[in-house]
Formats: sequence, C-alpha cells, structure tokens
Amino acid sequence: MIGPSRRPRPGPARAAPLGEGRSFGSSRRPAVWHSPGRRLSAPLSVRTLAAQVFLLQVLIMLVLVTVAVAALVVQGRYEAEQGAENRALAAAEAFAHAPGTAAALRSPDPTAQLQQAAEGARRGSGVDFITVLDPRGVRLTDPRPELIGTRAQGVGPAVEGEAFTETFHGDPADAVRAVVPVRDDGGRVVGMVSAGIQFENLGQVLNQQLPVMLAAAAGALALATVGTALVSRRLSRQTHGLGPAEMTRMFEHHDAVLHAVREGVLIIGGDGRLILANDEARRLLDLPPDADRRPVRELGLGPRLTRLLGSAEPVSDEVLPAGERLLAVNARLIEQAGGAPGLVATFRDTTELRALTGQAEVARGRLTLLYEAGVRIGTTLDIRRTAEELAEVAVPRMADFVTVELLDSVLRGEEPTGAVRRMRRTALSEARGGHPLQPVGDLIQFVVADTPMVAALHRGKAVRVADLHSAHDWRAQDPEGAHQALEYGIHSLITVPLRARGVVLGMVNFWRGAGSLPFEEEDVAVAEELVARAAVAIDNARRYAREHALAVTLQRSLLPRDVPDQEALEIAWRYLPAQAGVGGDWFDVIPLPGFRVALVVGDIVGHGLHAAVTMGRLRTAVLNFSSLDLSPDELLSHLDEMVTLLDAQTSNGHSDGAPVTGATCLYAVYDPVGGHCTLARAGHLAPAVVDPRGTVTFPDIPLSPPLGVGGHPFETGELDLPEGSRLVLFTDGLIENRGRDIDEGLRRLRSAVADPDRTPEETCRAVMESMLPDRPGDDVALLVARTRLLDPSRVAAWDVPFDVTAVSRVRAEAGRRLADWGLEESSFTSELVLSELLTNAIRYGAPPVRVRMLLGRTLVLEVSDGSNTSPRMRRAATTDEGGRGLFLVSQFADRWGTRYAARGKVIWAEQALGRTAEPDATALIDQLAW
Repeated sequence: MIGPSRRPRPGPARAAPLGEGRSFGSSRRPAVWHSPGRRLSAPLSVRTLAAQVFLLQVLIMLVLVTVAVAALVVQGRYEAEQGAENRALAAAEAFAHAPGTAAALRSPDPTAQLQQAAEGARRGSGVDFITVLDPRGVRLTDPRPELIGTRAQGVGPAVEGEAFTETFHGDPADAVRAVVPVRDDGGRVVGMVSAGIQFENLGQVLNQQLPVMLAAAAGALALATVGTALVSRRLSRQTHGLGPAEMTRMFEHHDAVLHAVREGVLIIGGDGRLILANDEARRLLDLPPDADRRPVRELGLGPRLTRLLGSAEPVSDEVLPAGERLLAVNARLIEQAGGAPGLVATFRDTTELRALTGQAEVARGRLTLLYEAGVRIGTTLDIRRTAEELAEVAVPRMADFVTVELLDSVLRGEEPTGAVRRMRRTALSEARGGHPLQPVGDLIQFVVADTPMVAALHRGKAVRVADLHSAHDWRAQDPEGAHQALEYGIHSLITVPLRARGVVLGMVNFWRGAGSLPFEEEDVAVAEELVARAAVAIDNARRYAREHALAVTLQRSLLPRDVPDQEALEIAWRYLPAQAGVGGDWFDVIPLPGFRVALVVGDIVGHGLHAAVTMGRLRTAVLNFSSLDLSPDELLSHLDEMVTLLDAQTSNGHSDGAPVTGATCLYAVYDPVGGHCTLARAGHLAPAVVDPRGTVTFPDIPLSPPLGVGGHPFETGELDLPEGSRLVLFTDGLIENRGRDIDEGLRRLRSAVADPDRTPEETCRAVMESMLPDRPGDDVALLVARTRLLDPSRVAAWDVPFDVTAVSRVRAEAGRRLADWGLEESSFTSELVLSELLTNAIRYGAPPVRVRMLLGRTLVLEVSDGSNTSPRMRRAATTDEGGRGLFLVSQFADRWGTRYAARGKVIWAEQALGRTAEPDATALIDQLAW
C-alpha cells in the first residue's frame, strides 16, 4: 500500500517519556529521528520491516497458488489422457473382436463391408476415429475418406500381435490412440483396428475448467493479500515504520554512544533516582558500583552538582568542580508517561581535553606524515628515485636535511654485500641551500668505530644525538666537516640503518638546523617507521632491477639477433618489450630447402623470466621441427603436443612454473617459385597482406585453438602473393591495449602499412611511430617481409617416365641446362647427384616422378615421386649390389634431405656455386669397394 501516511502529524517537539523498567536500548524512537529536514518513511515503504514482511507473505502465497493451479492443470491433463487411452482401447478392442470383423477383412472388398460399421461404432463410443488397417498398415476405413488407402505410421507392435496405446504425434493429427490386432480363428493377424481421440478435443474439457480454477486461485490470493496487509499494517504501527537494519543499527548506535563515547551520560527519573550511567560518567564522577536506582543526593557528587541534577532545570556548558576535575555539564528535561519530568545530563572533562588536544595535534601530524610516506614512497621501481622520495617526504616536516646513502651493490641491483662501511650518497633533500653536507654521488666511509652511524649499524636500530655540539664521537669522523656543519647551524641528528629482510641496504640521516627544536624520543619511532617503509620499497626496486636485468639478458640471448641471409624475402623486424618487463612475444625467420622461407611469430602468456624461458623453449622447438621440413599444420600439431607435455609436467607438482596453455603461434612458409604461401595459426591474429598497389587485406586463415588446448586439428590456409607484396606478421600488443580495442587497432595498422612505396624497414618504422607509446603495456613483435619471385629462367623441371632408361635422357637435359646457366665446372657432380636421386626414386618409389632444378645463391636439385617411404643412408656390405647412392649424394652435395608433400615426397640436394664438394676419399673408397 503506497500513499500518504495516515498517521497524525507530529506536534511540538517533546522529549520521549521514560518507561519504568525500560532499558535505554528499548526506548521510543529518539528525537534525533525527528530532526528538521527528515520525515518518517511511509508505513509500507519497501525499506520498512512491515513492508518486507508483507511482500514476502504475498510472494509466498503467489508461489503457492501458482503451484496449486499448475498441479491441477497437470493433473487434469494427465487424467484426460488416461481416460482417452482407456476409451480408445475399449473402442478398438470392441470393434476388433466384434463378430464379422475378421471375416470382412478376408473378403474381396473390406472397405465396403466395414466403413459404415466403423463409423457407427465411432459415433457410439465417442472417439474421434476408428480406422481398420490391413496387416501392412494400409487404411481400409477412416472417418476421412481421402485417407483410405494410405499407410498408417507406428503400428509395428500390432502387426506382431500386440495391442498397445500411445500418444501419437504426426499425420494426419496428434492424438491419443489404441491399436488392436484382429486375429482369425487360427490366431493369425489379418488386420488391425486403431481408435483414438485428437489432442485438440482433449483440451476442450480442460479449457472449460481452467477459468474456474483461475478464479478460485485469484480469490484465494486476494484473500491472503488482504489478511497479510492487515497483519503488516499492525506490524508497521508497532515498529514505527522502521526497517530491520535500521532497528538493529539504532540499538547498536545507542549502545556505542552511551558506553563508548568520551562523554559521561546520566539519566535521572522524575523521582530523583539514577536510571542509567555510562562508563565515562562512572569514571568522571567516581560513582559507586551500586549507584543504579539510588537517589542522586546519596551519590556523593558534591553540593553544586547534586543541586543542579535535582533541580530539573536545563543548563548548557556549565562548568562545575567534581573532585580534581572541571566538568562541562549539559542537562535537558525528558517527560515520563504520567509522571514528573526526568533529566538527561552529559559531562565533559575539560581538563584532560586541553592536554589531549595538544597531544592529538602532534600525533595527527605524525600520522599524516606516515600516511603521505606510504603514498609517495615507492611509486616507481627505480632505486634512486625511491631514495629521493624518502628524502622529499621527510623535509621539512620531519627534518631540515635528509641524506640517504646506499651500498654500491644495491644501486647495481645486486645482493647487499658485507662491506657496509662504504656507501654512496644517493639522495639529499634540503630545506635551505648553502649547507656543508656532501653532495649526491660522493662516497661516504665510516672509518671511526664509535660514531653514531657505526653504532646504528652495529645495533640495527636508530641512534639519536640531541645535541651535536657535545657529541665528540661524531666530530671524530670528519672534524673539518663537523665544524662547518655546526657553524652552519646543524645541531641535532637521527641516524637510521636502512634494513630489509635483516640485511643492511644503506643509511638514512635526519638533520635539524637553526630555528628547529632538537629531536625527541618520539621522533625516533617516526624516523624508523619512515625508513622501514622506504627499505621495503628500495629492496623491491633492487630485486626488480636484478630480475629485469636477468630477464632482459636471457631474452636477448633467446631472440634472433639478426635475420638469416636468404633471397626469397626482404625482411625487417622490431621487438619492443613491455613497460612492466620482458615477456614472451617472439619471432623467427627460418630458411628452408628449395629457397623457401618460414616466418614465425608467437606470444607466450605472462611476463618475466618464466615467459622468456618458455619463449626460448618454443622457439627452439620450432627450429627443430622446421628442420624436418614439416607442413605448417603438422608443425603446429607437434608444437601443441610439446606444450601439452610441458603443462602436464607443470601440473604434476614437480615444477614451479606456470602452465603454457594459452600460447599462440603463426607459422607461414613462403615459396619464391610461384609466390605461394602456406600458413597455419594457433590462436594467433591473422597477418596483414599489402599488395604492390597498397591495398591492405587481412586474409581469412583458418583459426585453431591456442597451443596446449589439445583435441583440435590444425588447418592451413594458402595465399598467392605477387612479387613486391608485403606480409605483416605481429602480436596482439601492437594493436590492442587498455585504451584501444582490436578493431580500432586493425584500422590503424591498415592505415600505417598502406603506402605501396615503403620498404619493410620504412614500414616497421611507420607502424611503431604511429601505433605505440614509448613504453607499451605489452610486448610487441613485428615482422615485415616483402616477397620476391625466382626468375622462371632459373627454374627447370621435367616429368620423368617411370622407367630406369629415362635417367640418362634427363641427366643429359640437365647437363645442357647447367651449361646454359654457366655451371659447366660443377656439371659432372650435379649430374651424378641427380642421377642417383632419380634412380632411387624410380627403383624404390612410385609414379609420378618429377625433376626440378632451382638456381639461386646455390643450386638445388629436387626429385619427387608418389611414394611416402623415406630413403635413408646405410652402410652397404661388400657383397651388396646397391645401397651406395645416398652415400654418394651425401659426399658430393653440401646438404640433402627429404620432405613430404600432399602426395608423396621430395628428395633434395643443395650444392654451393663456384666450388665442388670434396668427398671423404677414404669413406668413398670403402663404400665403392667390391
């Protein structure tokens, strides 16, 4: 019920009466809740206890009524279906067992004999249809003549002689039906009878009952709501419109105010007896333990205070003596129901208040200083800057001058050494200039054993020198410098060792000069707290510097220092570490046989040493797998298996590393013969392709899950790149950060690489300048490759018949092509290698056989066949007639190997130009010996 409250408007402000025997926590709502500008909430506001009870009860009734109606509907539906099944079964059995039904089914025209009888039985039984079927399920009769001759569905059990009922869904209509077999005198099934009631007729009865059930439910809900509203209205009056939390909070506030506040509170009844006294009042007035319910005149409060409390007159801030204290007293009248007015009096000790005010100001200043130190010290992970922040915080609020000295090993990020008497001045903050203290960068040595600094280092805690004029041990360290400091006005010192994890990192000195008071003992605790906070920050910065240096060194050793020499692609690259440190982004350029080149980019989740080490392991694995000349999808499959194995080793409890799952990788192989590029990616972003005209596209390369997920195949995508195209591979740190989503990053990348006249190096520079801040939040790896095509005149290919006699012809043609290329000197060796490879393919391989020669910086000979059997070199016995071909190839070629294609394999050999490989004469003789 929402609307204006019907409660009467409050009259003039009156104090709440005190009920006899009622505790302070159970009194009426206090006057503070009726303060100006605040009105009571409506009785049934959702914040009140009454409204919450009302809503809960209504909700419960609504759920109960809904469940009851639903149960009635379901029950009615169930009973209707059961009744329909029984009626259909009875009708079907009656007609199936009727005299003459079996004989009619065996007659030449069963439809003519049974159609009228079936319709009569249907009308008499009250079902929607009775259909007679032959043993094959073909309708012989039906209320709808157009269905006669069609086949009925789902009558298999009846054909086997079993009567059944079911809820049927299908043509010609959804229905509850029964199917009964018709048997002849010999027990053989000669037909079937199907009877049933359609769903739409079942629901009519239920629909007729539904309005009655809904009306009854609505009436029950309305009656319950009215009863609940009456109960809630009564509850609202009793609770004055308060909510549960508000009532609990009011009691807690009363208890906290009366027993924890630093003001004494007395409540005196109209009969002059003490009703309540809080803890502070008992302390200030020195009340006896049995003061409750005793008259005020018997409490020994003194004549003036007793008279004031017994006069029932209001007073404000009247100062009265109470023993050795001066108390500020305030008193207000309160009315009691049907009795004389009572009194509430408060007491405040002004004597202690004055003393506490001064102490509080000092404590507040120190707490503020420590708070600012916690906020301002350690904002960076720079050791020198952290030392400067400590000095800046302490001047001028703590000292006039602050100096910070650190060990040289700490400044380098190394572990602190034991030589603590040689430190480097790292920070100096001053309230005024012209001081004689040594500047930043000077070496500070503690050579005298009894100076305050050495004493602080030995004790491991701060040392205070209130008056430096009388501190002769301090002067012994540097008499001339001490004399200048005293002449300048420096007169007081606190020196604190800067320690973290029990190890000395340095020293902090606080100095006060002319116009400042000497340091006190309380200042020592503040100085130690400041230095302790700074020590943790400096040690964290030192450890971060060490870890960062190690990670950078490790990562630089793992990343490629330069791209390898090859002629298929013009390469440029960039790597930028994250602001938080090194990470796991990496790239690689791997030359492959046949002048092909593999391009790789990857991203390891996380930062730090673990990410760098994992990156190195994956990069090494890719290098090893690429040496097998695998296709991109096979290589990623092997890499995925390796990552899964690493994760399994990590999760078995024997490794402290984080799992690698989530690492991404893009592997692309470019073939300069024809400009064909094959790519596969595991959770990585697709590359950008820039054609020679400057059009930028992001090809739709099949995306597979990240490495380590497992259970998913890897797929390849293929691109045909014209000469002069640029392939841009990158990690997600280039295009995505906190202030930019991936779509915006891709748009900016498209704009940065679109210029068709830029070289790969210029493209890298433009991308880095336009898309990245100076210190990115994530690692960035960028690889730009501009394609080149091998001159068709430097490619020769022959399709070879699967016949050994064709070897000599191909060898002669290869010799002529080598002569055209000006390679007569190496022609014999090349022909020998080609002859051995081709003979091996025809003898042990399968058709088709194809020979290809590629001329670049080296000469590459390739022989492909349709067999997947990989040849291997072996030591032939003296009695073997073969087995020496691959040995000859290995002796006369610089490199050779096998790679698998989509169909078959390719055996290749590579020879350097301008020289002939020198075979091992001894091994050659041994192999060729017969």
